Order: sequence, then structure tokens, then C-alpha cells
Amino acid sequence: MSGSHARRLREVFDTLLTAHGPQRWWPADTAFEVMVGAVLTQNTAWTNVEKALARLTERIPLTPEALLDLPEPELALLLRPVGYFNVKAARLRAFCAALLTAGGESALAAEDTARLRRRLLAVHGIGPETADDMLLYAFGRPVFVVDAYTRRLFGRLGLLDGGEGYDAVRALFEQALGPDTALFNEYHALIVRHAKDICRARRPLCAACVLRTGCPGAA
Repeated sequence: MSGSHARRLREVFDTLLTAHGPQRWWPADTAFEVMVGAVLTQNTAWTNVEKALARLTERIPLTPEALLDLPEPELALLLRPVGYFNVKAARLRAFCAALLTAGGESALAAEDTARLRRRLLAVHGIGPETADDMLLYAFGRPVFVVDAYTRRLFGRLGLLDGGEGYDAVRALFEQALGPDTALFNEYHALIVRHAKDICRARRPLCAACVLRTGCPGAA
């Protein structure tokens, strides 16, 4: 990425932070809850994840052991609010089993970021975005999370052409911004906030967008 593109990424962050304020992500009480949430939030809104987490914690302690002790059909029923609940029950159980096999959270936290990312990606149902959510928000690693909101916003701004792979986009942000966990945390949250409220997939509110000046995609 050129120096001008890197400066533009910083400018976008500063503008979004001024407009929306700190987002204080991730909304969870423990690192394990973050990891569970990362699995459950695939293809659904966070409000649905909150409903599923409330149902789970009313039934069992939120630990990998308790989740594995729960029969999978019962777990699936508790996860109904998140959609694809049978699939997500299987994925969540696979993740919990892998976590315990690895020695638990403390053992994973002792691994370097590259090795930990490979380990997470090896778990059934854990893709790059979910793995990076865990790395950034549960383990505090300087990994930039790329999602559909990122592609939409920066595609419209002309900083992505739409053909880049996940790792290429992640590397682009990480190289431009430098390894900064707090910055990556806040930036991702601001992207989600802005893309949901303003830079919407359909009928974006360009007139209300603080990034509209110089945006090739502005209506």
C-alpha cells in the first residue's frame, strides 16, 4: 500500500472516531464468552447472540466442559436465536473439544500469534474472520478483522477493488497501521457501526456520511 493510502486509512479512522465515539468492543465478560460469541455470530446479528448466550447461561455455567456435557440436541435448541443452530451447536462443541485438548485458554494464550491462528483455523467451522475475532478480542493480538462491512466501506471509498482475498485485505490494514491491538479493536468496531448505520448495503445514507467528501461511491 502506498503512503497516501496508509494516510487515508488513518484519516478514515480519525473521522469515524470523532463521529461515533469509542465503541468499547467486544461486549462480553470473559475471553471464553468472546470465543463462544465469535462462533455464534456467524451470519447473524449480535442481538441474536445475546439471546442465545442468555439462554445458555440460564441452563449451564459458560465453560467448555459444561457445553460439552450438554447433549448436542439440547445445545442446539438453546442456540435457536442465532439461526443454523444445529450447525453452530456442532461447531461450538468442536471448538470446546479443541480448546480442552490444547490445554485450555492459558495454553493457547502462551502460543505466538501465527501458531495460535493456525490452531484456530484447524478447528471445524472456524474460518479466518472468526479466528481473527478470537485473536483480537479474546487474546489481545494485533490482528485486523476483515468482514463484509470492511469490504463494503473501503470498496466504496476506492481503497479496495473487491477482488482481494481475506489475508490480502488483512495484511493491507496491518502493514498500513502497524501492530496496534487497541487501534484494530476500535477501528473494526467503528467500521461495523458506520456500515450498519450509514454506509448500508442498500440505500446508503451518503448525505449523512462523514466520509462522503472524496468518496467515489457517494451518491
